Amino acid sequence: MIRTLLRPAESFDTLSERYGPRFKWIVLFILSLGTMAGVLSTSSFNVAIPALARHFGIGQGQVQWAMTGFLAAMTIAMLPASWLLDRLGFRIVFLFAVSILLLASIGGYYAPSFPLVVVARILQGAAAGILQPMGTLALMRLFAPEIQGRASGLLIFGIALTPAIAPSLGGVLLDRFGWQAIFLLGTPFAVAAGLMAIRLLPAPRQVEAKPFDWLGLFWLTLSTLALIESISSLQHSGLASPWTLAHCLVVASGAALYYRHARRRENPIIHLRLFEQRTFSLGSIVAFAYGFGLYGSTYLIPVFLQNALAFSASAAGLTLLPGGIALVLMLPLAGHLADRYPPQWVTLSGLVILSASFFIFAALGGAIQYAAIIAATVIGRLGMGLILPALNLATLRHMTPQQLGQSSVVVSYARQLGGVMGVAIMAVFVQWRETAHGMTPPSIHTAYAESFFFLATVFVLAAVAAAFMRQKAETI
Repeated sequence: MIRTLLRPAESFDTLSERYGPRFKWIVLFILSLGTMAGVLSTSSFNVAIPALARHFGIGQGQVQWAMTGFLAAMTIAMLPASWLLDRLGFRIVFLFAVSILLLASIGGYYAPSFPLVVVARILQGAAAGILQPMGTLALMRLFAPEIQGRASGLLIFGIALTPAIAPSLGGVLLDRFGWQAIFLLGTPFAVAAGLMAIRLLPAPRQVEAKPFDWLGLFWLTLSTLALIESISSLQHSGLASPWTLAHCLVVASGAALYYRHARRRENPIIHLRLFEQRTFSLGSIVAFAYGFGLYGSTYLIPVFLQNALAFSASAAGLTLLPGGIALVLMLPLAGHLADRYPPQWVTLSGLVILSASFFIFAALGGAIQYAAIIAATVIGRLGMGLILPALNLATLRHMTPQQLGQSSVVVSYARQLGGVMGVAIMAVFVQWRETAHGMTPPSIHTAYAESFFFLATVFVLAAVAAAFMRQKAETI
C-alpha cells in the first residue's frame, strides 16, 4: 500500500487511458471531497460561537473574528490560485492545501487560547480558499457543455451541502465532546481526498507560467482586509468614527490603485477586461450576494435558535437537518435543469425561493413554531440547491479557455467576499437591533425578525441582477 502511494505520479493521458471516460468524474470527486473538507471547517463552526464565548469569557463580537478571520484568509488565498495551478499543477497545489488544512485542524483542536484558535482558523481558511476554485475550473475544462450541469450537481456537495448538514453534525459533536471537536469535523474528508489524490491526480503538465503579480495581490489584499475591518469596526467604533472612515479610505485607495495597476500590467492577477462581459459581471454580483446570504444565514439561524428560542447547540443543528436532506434530493434535479434550461433562469428561481424562506422567518419572528422552522429551512435549501450549479454555468460557460482560470477564481472570490461581509454585517446588525430592542422576549424576537428581513432583501436584489444576465455568448 505504501509503495503504491509513493510511486511517481502518472500523466493525465495515461490515467485517462486506464480508467476511461469515468476518469474525469474521479478527478471531480476527489476535488469535491477536498472542497467539502474546507467548507465543513467554515459552516460547522457557527454552532460553537456561544460555547467559545463562554469558554474564553469573551463577547460575540470577539468570537466573530474566528469566523471572519477564516473567511478573510479563504477569500485572499483564492487570488493566487489560478497562477499556482498554472505553475505547479492541480496535484501539487491540492495536496499542499489539504495538508495545511489537516495540520491547522489538529492545531485548533489543541489550541489553549483564543488567539491560537484564530490562527488555526486563518490557516484553515487559507487552505480552503486554495481548494475551492479548483473544482469549478476542472469541471469547465474536463466536461462537455451538455453535461456540465450534472457534473456541477456532484461538485455542489462541497459548496452547498456541507453548510446544510454541518450545523447538525457540529451541534452533536459540541454537546458531546466540546467546541474543540468542531475542528476535526472535516478531517476524514481531507484524509480521504489526500490519499486518493496521491494515487489518482495526474502529474502536472509543463506550462510556462507568467510572472506572478505580487503588487496586484498586495493591493487586493489590502483592500479586502480594510473592507472587513471597516465593517467589523461598526460594532466597536461606529459608522462616523475616524477608525471606520480611515479603513473606508484604504478600501477606496487600494481599489483605485489596483485598477490603475491592472490597466498598465500585461498579466495582472485579475484582468479587468473580464468584467466587460455583462453576463460575467452580473454573475459575479449574484455570487457575492449568494455568499452574503449563505454564510450570513448559517451564522444567523443557529444563533437565533440558541439565543432567542433557547435551543441547545445539538437541537439547533438537528433542526436544520431536514433542510440538508431536501438539498440532497434537489441536487440531481438542479443539475438536470441547468443542462436543459437557461442557467440564469434556474438561478433566478432558486434566489426567489431562498428569499421566501427568510421572509417566513422575518414574518413569524419569535412566534415561529418548530414545524415552521423546519418548513422554512427546507424551502431555503431547495432554493440553494437550484442556485450553485446554474450560477457557475451561467457565469462561466462562455468564457474562453484562457479566461477560465481567472474567471473561476473571481466568481469564487466574489462568493467568499460576500460570505465574509455576510457574517460580519449580520453580527453587527444583530447586535445593533438587540441593543435597540432589548435582549429579552419579545423584544429580542423583533431584533432577529428584522435581521431575517434584511437577509431576504439581499436575495431579492440578487434575483434582480440574475434577471438581467444574458445567455448568449459575448466577445471581449
